[in-house]
Amino acid sequence: MDYPQIIAPILTFLQCPTPQAWLDEARDPQNLPLLLTDHLVCELKAAQTAMLLVRKYVSDKQGADALLAWLQPYEAFAFRQGPEPDFATLNRQFSKSAMPHTDDPWGRLLIDSMVLLIKEELHHFWQVREAMQARNIPYVKMTASRYAKGMLQEVRTHEPLTLIDKLICGAYIEARSCERFAALAPYLDDDLQKFYLSLLRSEARHYQDYLALARQVSAEDIAPRVRFFGEVEARLISTPDAEFRFHSGVPGY
Repeated sequence: MDYPQIIAPILTFLQCPTPQAWLDEARDPQNLPLLLTDHLVCELKAAQTAMLLVRKYVSDKQGADALLAWLQPYEAFAFRQGPEPDFATLNRQFSKSAMPHTDDPWGRLLIDSMVLLIKEELHHFWQVREAMQARNIPYVKMTASRYAKGMLQEVRTHEPLTLIDKLICGAYIEARSCERFAALAPYLDDDLQKFYLSLLRSEARHYQDYLALARQVSAEDIAPRVRFFGEVEARLISTPDAEFRFHSGVPGY
């Protein structure tokens, strides 16, 4: 894979790179369990975000219920400490016939993009869980970082501006994930390095999908909002952070 070519547009899109202080903390083997656990939850939250967008903006009730049911076993395990399901089997279960339907062209694009994103993020969830099990890392529930919440606090509160802002936030979250996979890879063992680099292609497409959806639904040029959220995102990444997480800022504890 030519990952420098994949990552180049993302480095241009983001307004700052991952700080070296974060990488120094992330490369410490003692922090690997925390990093993988938070990565696992981030994959599920990305799937939840996509599911909620479809349910809120375009989904028919049957399709909405199907999406909700698809994620429930993952949510029960990660957030309610339920029994661990067979993720390999779950990953194969979702039927295309159960996908939401709409006659609206933009809604159709949202469904196609987000359902593919959900499928990929849940597959990544399972892959991260396998990596944890291979290293005897138990799943332990942890608090979320300030990152996503910090961006969503800036989302405008009336439609369609709310939707546009949420899509732009989604683009930044996916882009930063991709940038961190590439930045972390050289410091990981061979298997994890290969896995993290394998994630780049789908994560790079996800941020582009979010931006494309935002452009299509907006009556105005989204560039000013993209720049605004880029500044918010860069501030969260480059300033001291009380907790170390996959998307946290400069370690400040």
